[in-house]
Amino acid sequence: MYTVKHNRDNLRFEIHEDGEIAYLEYRFYKKDIALMHTVVPDFMGGKGVASALAAFAFEFAKTEKKPVMVYCPFVSSYIKKHPELREQLDKQYHP
Repeated sequence: MYTVKHNRDNLRFEIHEDGEIAYLEYRFYKKDIALMHTVVPDFMGGKGVASALAAFAFEFAKTEKKPVMVYCPFVSSYIKKHPELREQLDKQYHP
């Protein structure tokens, strides 16, 4: 539904719409990818944009074989709706 771009320079996944950018920031930590923060402009809210970013982030982590650390409250709630993603979490940080 949305085209997610991987902005490697700024370490974030992005969706561009009408000159605005929704994004999910990440960092690499040791062997993991840490999902830090999700920002969605108001006019893009409630349309599944943040969910699309989270889904893309987990797919990226899976492809790169990186365990996931979650700091973003939205991503935490996304995992509750998609418990199958818990297997990708780094058990050291998310027992």
